[in-house]
Amino acid sequence: MEYKRFDTKLLVRLDPGDELVASLIDICKKEDIRLGVISGIGAVNNVTVGLFKTATKEYHSVTLEGDYEITCLTGNVSRMGGEVYLHLHATLSDIEHKAYGGHLNKAVVSATAEIWIDVVNGEIDREFSDTIGLNILKY
Repeated sequence: MEYKRFDTKLLVRLDPGDELVASLIDICKKEDIRLGVISGIGAVNNVTVGLFKTATKEYHSVTLEGDYEITCLTGNVSRMGGEVYLHLHATLSDIEHKAYGGHLNKAVVSATAEIWIDVVNGEIDREFSDTIGLNILKY
């Protein structure tokens, strides 16, 4: 993993074997990023994505093994209880161009990933909402 800062933006390059989510959390800690926007693309071979069922307030995830392109990675950086909190979604494509997507929990890079972190001057916290069943932004 390497990254370079350009004023309020960081360009991250992840290498084979790097775990995407953990790597971004490490960078956000090191750079003390408290609020930001994430976008990226790349290639992964072990991915866990999930979906929150609102009716039951249950989270369901699936792990995908094999070659996948990240056709879209989007999300944000905030804090919860003072700790880095990433809220990431991804759309992935397989060799047959079938798309899969959802909340990104884990992704192991197979070739490379190129990710931008756009740092916003400020801080937003999160809190758990009993009504919704998720961690939501707290203004």
